[in-house]
Amino acid sequence: MTATLIDGNALSKTLRAAVAVRAAKLTAAGHQPGLAVVLVGANPASEVYVRNKVKACNDHGIHSSFDRYPADLAETALLARIDELNRDPRIDGILVQLPLPPHIDSHKVIEAIAPGKDVDGFHVANAGALMTGMPLFQPCTPYGVMKMLDAYEIPLAGAEAVVIGRSNIVGKPMALMLLEAGATVTICHSKTRDLAAHTRRADIVVAATGRRNVLTADMVKPGATVIDVGMNRDDAGKLCGDVDFAGVSTVAGHVTPVPGGVGPMTITMLLVNTVEAAERGHGSF
Repeated sequence: MTATLIDGNALSKTLRAAVAVRAAKLTAAGHQPGLAVVLVGANPASEVYVRNKVKACNDHGIHSSFDRYPADLAETALLARIDELNRDPRIDGILVQLPLPPHIDSHKVIEAIAPGKDVDGFHVANAGALMTGMPLFQPCTPYGVMKMLDAYEIPLAGAEAVVIGRSNIVGKPMALMLLEAGATVTICHSKTRDLAAHTRRADIVVAATGRRNVLTADMVKPGATVIDVGMNRDDAGKLCGDVDFAGVSTVAGHVTPVPGGVGPMTITMLLVNTVEAAERGHGSF
């Protein structure tokens, strides 16, 4: 068996084209959607992510502002800037790139963002809304995964799903979204005693640990759908995910590549959330 590749690049192009149309309608009506991106420090990976996010905005009709600060920025100064952005009518979404320097409380920063501008979906109000099945914003990475599953017509109702990872950014919201779609969900993590026992019975596996080869071919049920959220480097420095792609591709029914899978979808859903925020604030078309 050779798994069908779930092409995040191709799906992203389709979704981004729709975003551009919605942004153009808002702009023509007098309000261009706006995203504020804030970067503190010089983390190389964060710089790449931020650059890609700003470019994606500019390419699809969304105004972007980019605040870049040194790593020693005071927490009070960052909170003051967020307060300014909360009150700026040109800004519909605010994204503070994580991780932040150790002296800054990430939780405090996220909670300072107005829930209606929290396009990452990390604010406790938005996390709680997601839990009740009535989300204002869905976190971008799991939101993108759900779009991929839908596009490839992967059945979710009644399916056994395993999420490897319990982060607030991916693992927990991913599990909630799959649960809302009717899947029976198991969350596994570093304390799980027998990971393979769970994954071998799963129809869908989402790997989001940041550890290479956490999922290998012998751990996958034949025909299962495997979503690789990881972003790592192999011994040769080449980009790879959490999944042993070469091995798993011979067993799974569907699999996402790294790169070209979940990555482009994350930025795409950020654009979707930003346009949705603008439509809520300035009228939907």
